[in-house]
Amino acid sequence: MKKILLPVLFSLAIAVCRGDGPYHFIKEIPVGGEGGWDYLSIDSAAHRLYVSHGTGVAVIDLATDQVVGTITNTPGVHGVAVAHDLGLGVTSNGRENKAGIVDLKTLQTLSKVDTAQGPDGMLYEPAQKEAYLFCGRAQAATVVDVKGQKVVATIPLGGRPEFAQADPAAGRVYDNLENRSAVAVIDIKTHTVVTNWPIAPGEEGSGMAIDLKHHRLFIGCGGSKSMVMMDSENGAVLASVPIGEGVDANAFDPETQLAFASCGDGTTTIAKEESPDKLTVVQTLTTERGARTMALDPTTHRIYLATAKFGPAPEPANGERRRRPPMIPGTFKILVYGLDKSSSP
Repeated sequence: MKKILLPVLFSLAIAVCRGDGPYHFIKEIPVGGEGGWDYLSIDSAAHRLYVSHGTGVAVIDLATDQVVGTITNTPGVHGVAVAHDLGLGVTSNGRENKAGIVDLKTLQTLSKVDTAQGPDGMLYEPAQKEAYLFCGRAQAATVVDVKGQKVVATIPLGGRPEFAQADPAAGRVYDNLENRSAVAVIDIKTHTVVTNWPIAPGEEGSGMAIDLKHHRLFIGCGGSKSMVMMDSENGAVLASVPIGEGVDANAFDPETQLAFASCGDGTTTIAKEESPDKLTVVQTLTTERGARTMALDPTTHRIYLATAKFGPAPEPANGERRRRPPMIPGTFKILVYGLDKSSSP
């Protein structure tokens, strides 16, 4: 995922969804500071939200919705993969081509290991207790033994990686190859790509979520402005629904069977997995422009999206293309949406 410095579209309008649908706006969590943002990660057992922002990772206590700390020493950070069972996190430090191993109690970086060029997305795979760092410039994945704090493999992917998901029971990791409109399927024991699956009619897959029970992947496709539902056992695309522009993240709630696709145009599409081969849009939630990165807390069913306020776009000079509006310092925040009481499981 490219680190978000500016909104996808240039409107300063702020809208909150109050129309039909199961989800509604709850609150904003102010974070402040300067700089762009990227991945959000939730540790639901610890009631914490990790949000990359600027040169660090803001840590938010979800019981109080307060920022309680920052992970620092993370140049060019994209996000953190949470290894709750080990009490550790793994940061993706894009500017220095390293992964940081972080003590989640003290928020201190214990060590760093070298990755392939351009680490961006990250994933913790609990069966092998390994973290995958997906490296865009190298078109490869670096695999880290989290407890041993060492690299154990580098996997050529043959395409530009984006979001990934793991199925420990199946022994697989799935990763979007955005420029190939395909999913790379990785064997977690051999650390090799065993096959690639096309996502057509989807194009340019970015976000990815997984339904482990029914073996379904939900893939946000920026090129086709759609979310496809794929069988994670054989790669068959079973359904597709329209979404907004500038999709980045996807999420899936196993209890409600709802799949989410957050888009930079200020919408989040919510679809229900009616059956293993049927996906139906139940709501187009209006959020804010630029709110394209998201995380879901499966315990509370709340979704969290990051964005900020932006100033007017500078006037182009000497025939230049119109420049994007700058972020207003101190306005970075997290938007919180949740289920209506009547829609709660």
